[in-house]
Amino acid sequence: MKGRTKVLALLLVLAMSVPVWADEARDFFKVGVITSLSGSLATGGNVTKRGYDLWADAVNAAGGIEIQGKKYPVKLFYGDDQSEPAQGASAAERLATQEKVDFVLGPYASGLTLAAAPVLEKFKIPMITGSAESPMIWKEKFRYTFGTIPPVNYTGSAPINTIANLNPKPKTALILGSNDTFSKATAEAFQDAAVKAGIKVLKFNIVPSGQDLIPYLSAAKAMQPDLIAFGGHDEELIKLVKALNQINYTPKALLMHYGVTEPAFIEALGKNADQVFGASVWTETIKTKGEVLWPDAKSYADAAMKAYNVPADYTQAGSSAAGIAFQMALIKINAVPPLDEKKRDELVVALENLKVQSFYGQISFATEGQFYHANVGLTPLTIQIQSGKVVVVGPDNLAESKPIYPMKAAKK
Repeated sequence: MKGRTKVLALLLVLAMSVPVWADEARDFFKVGVITSLSGSLATGGNVTKRGYDLWADAVNAAGGIEIQGKKYPVKLFYGDDQSEPAQGASAAERLATQEKVDFVLGPYASGLTLAAAPVLEKFKIPMITGSAESPMIWKEKFRYTFGTIPPVNYTGSAPINTIANLNPKPKTALILGSNDTFSKATAEAFQDAAVKAGIKVLKFNIVPSGQDLIPYLSAAKAMQPDLIAFGGHDEELIKLVKALNQINYTPKALLMHYGVTEPAFIEALGKNADQVFGASVWTETIKTKGEVLWPDAKSYADAAMKAYNVPADYTQAGSSAAGIAFQMALIKINAVPPLDEKKRDELVVALENLKVQSFYGQISFATEGQFYHANVGLTPLTIQIQSGKVVVVGPDNLAESKPIYPMKAAKK
């Protein structure tokens, strides 16, 4: 009797913990979305939301994803991670067990992605993040997690190398990073690239997220570094520029990563955004040739502006590209909804073998090494804000303008 009771209890636990997709008949794909719709990362979270929504709207405007002559619409089911890892994991579990989604478009931030990935791994649900860039994600080698934006240790060296080749070459640098997964990795990538480029790093600091940066920058003013490089999120980048203006210090070059191309950066800073360097993998002016939905970068940018009246940046574009990656992989394996575990495994294999040209550039995911399941089909770009616009200034063969250097104080 005891044995029977134990078996019944075990079956009950399994029934509660493992979602059953096969019993749900439907003619549309259920797409889970986990991102920061509230909390400290909501600005970036809403950038990813615009990207995911724009992809879904474009697919459904065409009637859906066509599989063997029949079109299947997509419906997005959102989970707000509230900018907190625990909430990200909770959202992933709800989408898996209650909504029974076919696949997931992932979080804005790296820390949130690292929280959601193990949960989706447990339920064997594929996820593509259109935003997260920390190398820590790919070091974990999650079988079911992919990303359309290359990690910062793949892209971070590009702007340092561009700046290192300017005349006069910067000799010294101060490098700061906020204490979160993405920002620390960005600062470390800047530091490694600076050392390799022969730039002496006078100070390297990881500071608490949201910290007042004036004390650090006041110390920098005393050291007079040629280059200040900072790894942080959009609101922190804005605060850093304002802090530099407050202490009246202008380095020869100011470098950041994500956030510089985000429209909120230029909107918040106005002319003070000019001359700031950043890293990117996409702008609306790059030359791309898309096989599906949007034929090139410009047409995507126009569609985004029409839909939201906000210019698209590389994170929004990467989020829409995540949808395209799933779309093309589903077509490749003739997958119709709902997807059972076997078909989701086939979807993972199809993503690993995917090589598609899109408005965003080439999407192809690494299947081994330090960039495992990250998109390595893109060329890292160095951008600079010039006259309120994002301009590619490196590498030389893709540059649209020469860099403005050394940096001139805003009041001049």
